[in-house]
Amino acid sequence: MIAQDVPQAPNYSKIKKSISDSTSSFYYSRLMDRYSQSDSTLTIEEFRHLYYGYTYQSEYSPYWRSEYDTDLSKFYRKPELKKKDQLKVIKLGSLTLDAFPFELRVLNFLAYVYHLQGSDDKAMELSFRLQGILGAIYSTGDGMTCKTGMHVIATSHEYVIINMNKFNYSSQSLTDDGCDYMEFVKDERNIDGLYFNIERLLDINLKTLKRNNK
Repeated sequence: MIAQDVPQAPNYSKIKKSISDSTSSFYYSRLMDRYSQSDSTLTIEEFRHLYYGYTYQSEYSPYWRSEYDTDLSKFYRKPELKKKDQLKVIKLGSLTLDAFPFELRVLNFLAYVYHLQGSDDKAMELSFRLQGILGAIYSTGDGMTCKTGMHVIATSHEYVIINMNKFNYSSQSLTDDGCDYMEFVKDERNIDGLYFNIERLLDINLKTLKRNNK
């Protein structure tokens, strides 16, 4: 559907090894520097290491939510953003990305706001990051079954993908084999729903809970 021709689930152990090796081209701090600079030479494989490798960073939190979500939501709903609104969005959005550089909704919205301001170079940089992350996610599966589910590191990313593909979401359920199944109201595409693999997210969350309960 929206995945690459030959989707491949992330090999998390391989990713962990590669991003921890200072001699590797996938060494995480160098990749993150390139990502932060919107390096246009980043490949899908490098985006895969960036996105899924983030789950091995100490700052990763499976169910993280930005403290600025409520304030940003007010601007999402506005039919028109005045100059002062745009400046506020840029401030709050930048703070959000400092805390979680892969927040898809904010990347998308910030790119739009920079475009409104006439800063198209900045808008294109953010769009490049967004498309790179989406490409990484789409490269992991087609979402038609749990076995071929798209791997995400945040459940909020499921809704971004659904909205971007203009599906009419109706319900969500967690499967026994570690997937979120998002059911849709059928349209002309005749797709009942999509599966998102959240095994990595669930595993880290369980380990965190156990550690906190000791």
